[in-house]
Amino acid sequence: MDTIASLFSFITTPVSWVIVQFHSVYGKVFGPDTGWAWGLSIVSLVILIRICLIPLFVKQIKATRAMQTLQPEMKKIQERYKNDKQRQSEEMMKLYKESGTNPLSSCLPILAQSPFFFALYHVLNGIATGSTIGVINDSLLASARKAHIFGAPLAAKFTDGSSKVAALGATLTDVRVVTAIMIVMMSASQFYTQRQLMTKNVDTTVKTPFMQQQKMLMYVFPVMFAIFGINFPVGVLVYWLTTNVWTMGQQMYVIHNNPTPGSKAQAAYLERLTKHVTHHEKTRSRGEKAIVKAIVSKGRDRNEFERKFINSLTKVGLVAQPDGSVVKGESTAVESEDGTPTTATPRRQQPKRQTKAQRQSAAAKAADDSAEHDADDADEPKTSLTKSDEPEDAKPATAAKKPAPKPAGGTRSKAQSGQRKGPQRPKSPSKK
Repeated sequence: MDTIASLFSFITTPVSWVIVQFHSVYGKVFGPDTGWAWGLSIVSLVILIRICLIPLFVKQIKATRAMQTLQPEMKKIQERYKNDKQRQSEEMMKLYKESGTNPLSSCLPILAQSPFFFALYHVLNGIATGSTIGVINDSLLASARKAHIFGAPLAAKFTDGSSKVAALGATLTDVRVVTAIMIVMMSASQFYTQRQLMTKNVDTTVKTPFMQQQKMLMYVFPVMFAIFGINFPVGVLVYWLTTNVWTMGQQMYVIHNNPTPGSKAQAAYLERLTKHVTHHEKTRSRGEKAIVKAIVSKGRDRNEFERKFINSLTKVGLVAQPDGSVVKGESTAVESEDGTPTTATPRRQQPKRQTKAQRQSAAAKAADDSAEHDADDADEPKTSLTKSDEPEDAKPATAAKKPAPKPAGGTRSKAQSGQRKGPQRPKSPSKK
């Protein structure tokens, strides 16, 4: 621990100073020696650090999206050079260089907050051993040793003995119950965060070993937190639990508003966006315009969910523009599954089937109309243009058609005997 403390001594003083400043604020509300004052100081330290790490988190998202975009190319390289690991690594590095991505960029937030984590651990360990660290003087040290969170001192651990826990003014049962609950919550929040990422925010159309690694880490990380958590002081558990909760909420926000293309989260988001845009007939926020602009710019490279979104707008008479806006249009072209635009032809309207009573009434009405029409024709006097009826005897008789003569019997017999009709062609003399 002395080696780790010496490595992170440059940040121990700033961390202790931030904690003391927050403690001075919360101490006026809850009392300087209470666990609420010191516990909320640690929570505020976490929030301040995570706010400062938001730019790195945005960079992490972009790096993760870039890595997911490269998954098909990575899979081709792995299949092409599956028997040559060295060539496979060289091609992977070449692909990363050409695309401008870095696999380590996804680990930036964790690496950036590691120094704060070890500095806080060193500060709390000093409180447990009774030594002043950074700007924490003797009076603040005594106040921190009196602070308890649900009966557990800030500097107590799950593995501490009864004598050490008694020196901090607590019982072993309280310490182990509180630390066990916090360790379970810390591991559960880590598992849920990773599971949410794998089940909702991953492109389901691409299956690569990278996804299998992420799935394995979903189970490995919670176990690691549980194993190392029994050696963490209560104050560090507060810090790490707050970090996990912040990460979970931050990821839920990103998945809900900016999901990964091709994922289940994108399908749900575009469904919500379709209802919103068709209701207002425009994109209202900057984020919506950015999403629509990205979908339009893809062209034929759109995935299934994005084509469905464009077709849904087309069916209601709306057209997505390259700048991300949506306007009314006359286009009836929709995209097929392969991205090819096709013209949507309207379906032929089938006539509505009538009931038996309606058909009978329509037939009776037609018969009445026909009878009235015949009566009107009978009452109407005939004019000179009307053709008079002539007796059949007056009509000239038509000449009866003569029956066609039947072929002669000899010809019929010859035809039946297999010979050709008409004059026979003489046989050519054989050549000797």
